[in-house]
Amino acid sequence: MPQVTVTIAGKTYRMACAEGEERHLEGLAASYDAKIEDMRASFGEIGDLRLHVMAALAQADELHETKRRIAALEAEVAALNSINVSRDERVERIEARLAEGIQMAAERIEQLARSLNAAGQA
Repeated sequence: MPQVTVTIAGKTYRMACAEGEERHLEGLAASYDAKIEDMRASFGEIGDLRLHVMAALAQADELHETKRRIAALEAEVAALNSINVSRDERVERIEARLAEGIQMAAERIEQLARSLNAAGQA
């Protein structure tokens, strides 16, 4: 199992990860470290544990907001798909009625043509 060394808040950690996930884990650690540094710049030295908790909560809040936005977008897509299905069904009904009308017109034209042929032969 691959291992990665990451640095968070000036401390080095050696962590195991799945094959091929090394860069992803390093990116996550870098993101978390950046969040801690942002907190440190905003609040000063308030203790490592408190900075870690605040950074974790900030990232958890971002994740929660992202999930909420994804759910809202999924609901919007579902509503749009529902509208499209309704439109498709209406279009199919209209096309069926048009085809029926065209068939009736074709039959009427054939009747008229037969009548004209019969009248011309008499």
